Amino acid sequence: MTAPAAGERHWLRMIAGYVRPHRGPFVAAAVLLLVSSLLGLAQPLAAKALIDGLTAGQGVGRALVVLTGLVIIAAVLLGIGNYLILRTAEAVALDGRRGLVRHLLRLTVPALQRQAPGDLLARVAGDTMLLRQIASQSLIDIFTGGVMLLGAVALMAVVDLALLGVTAVVVVLLVIIMGLLMPRIRAAALRSQESVGDMGAALERALGAFTTMKASGTEATEAARIDAAALTAYRQGVSLARWGSVAGTSAGLAIQVAFLVVLGVGGARVASGAMPVSALVAFLLYVAYLSHPVMQLVGAGTYLQIGRAALTRIAEIDALPTEPIDLPPAPPVRAGTPAAAGAGVPATASAGAATVGAGSARGPAEVVFEGVCFRYPDRDEPALHDLTLTVPAGGLTALVGPSGSGKTTVLALIERFTEPQQGRILVDGRPLADWPLAGLRAAIGYVEQDVAVLAGTLRENVAYATPGATDEEIRAVLRTTRLSTLLDRLGGDLDAPIRHRGLSLSGGERQRIAVARALLRRPRLLLLDEVTSQLDAANEAALREVIQEISRRTTVVVVAHRLSTVLAAEKIVVLENGTARAVGSHPELVRTDALYASLAAEQALV
Repeated sequence: MTAPAAGERHWLRMIAGYVRPHRGPFVAAAVLLLVSSLLGLAQPLAAKALIDGLTAGQGVGRALVVLTGLVIIAAVLLGIGNYLILRTAEAVALDGRRGLVRHLLRLTVPALQRQAPGDLLARVAGDTMLLRQIASQSLIDIFTGGVMLLGAVALMAVVDLALLGVTAVVVVLLVIIMGLLMPRIRAAALRSQESVGDMGAALERALGAFTTMKASGTEATEAARIDAAALTAYRQGVSLARWGSVAGTSAGLAIQVAFLVVLGVGGARVASGAMPVSALVAFLLYVAYLSHPVMQLVGAGTYLQIGRAALTRIAEIDALPTEPIDLPPAPPVRAGTPAAAGAGVPATASAGAATVGAGSARGPAEVVFEGVCFRYPDRDEPALHDLTLTVPAGGLTALVGPSGSGKTTVLALIERFTEPQQGRILVDGRPLADWPLAGLRAAIGYVEQDVAVLAGTLRENVAYATPGATDEEIRAVLRTTRLSTLLDRLGGDLDAPIRHRGLSLSGGERQRIAVARALLRRPRLLLLDEVTSQLDAANEAALREVIQEISRRTTVVVVAHRLSTVLAAEKIVVLENGTARAVGSHPELVRTDALYASLAAEQALV
């Protein structure tokens, strides 16, 4: 993933965007820290007055009280200001995480599939943490450190202009050195953060295929891969630490050199009577005091470069395409027979079915493909080529054909996970692109080939898309999908926990939970992608009966390699090389289409 130009040119605007909602407490903290710094600037003058009083044999009680008061008040304001800025910085980091997560969840499916999940996690968890450092250290330190530096220089000019000139030469040299170091710090920070993302991606790869890794005996190989990524992250981190250390050491050395030069030159001036001892002491205090704003500015510059690298990586995510959120209103209601909830699902149904275009408020959906062409970005051959077909409202339509013929792509296009490059798709006579995305998907139940079972409870998994579903509705759909045995095994408790990725379930149970989840939505259009691939013969027959029952009340589209699943389909579409080569019932296709007859013969269905 390469850094977009926007991340390079507008990083200050990005920082301002994150800080703007919190400008009230941010400004309050800045004022408190600034006042604390100004009180600190007054302390050397108070010390000078104290020394002058001692030298003249005058009373020093008042000067001592003033100096003590300045120290205490400055410390209190510093503590309050630091707490306020740290709390505000946490809020900035929280907003950054929330915004990035919302953006990630709205990405298009192809955009997300091109990313490494481990790297995305590193950006959400790690890069957003650097927003806190920008807000808590960089911005405030640049402001307060800059004011303190200017104030110290002004007061040093009041004390002695000649010594100020000596100090200024050292400070100018420091600025030149920092100008040379900061680009290197930023480049090292970007490489360091990218290497951490690479390490997360390597770890996610191993954990995502954990059983495959165990079965293949490749633990050492994967450990070596992760170790190599970790070693790269270490080296980049050391590089960043090296340049940061050089910057900090240079700043500290510059202040020490300035102190020694001022001490030497000032001592000579005191010896010659050109300045009093109290002025030299005050000036030396200002030089020592100067170390704080200088180190603040150097540290702020370092963190700003690290944060800039993080903002570049966040900008890369922001630049990824997202699904539309503001679309035209829902299509007008089309007359039709209301779709039932599905076999065994109460017609009272869940709140999710009442959304635009969904559930029993409308009849089964009709889907039409007109000359649709689609090509995946990383492939030369099109997945679909001039595909024209009609899925009638109601009934069971099956998509069959060899692997790679475009069956799953058809379902992805209906769900608008991807968009066709040519042609158009219509639902109920209206182009798919004109439908509100939320309303369209609320009307569709989709069961993907690689079913997703989430860590949580059985209830949370089945009612994932319909959180308002009642216990009665959930139990009914579990009976429909032959999951009563699973419920009994869990003690009849809908809130029984399900392990991460459904590892405590069989493959068939995971698939049937996904089907139950889709049925609970009472969809107008049900898309099933290889739902029987992990079922035994008995469960396949049971689920086939469920599908046939549902198809009497809504539109069902089934992708199947096992033709036994779709023998009773009113319409079977044979796909080859991304186009529909034949359409008909099972008996018709066995007689008229050689490819289908071959597939049926391979499965002993002729």
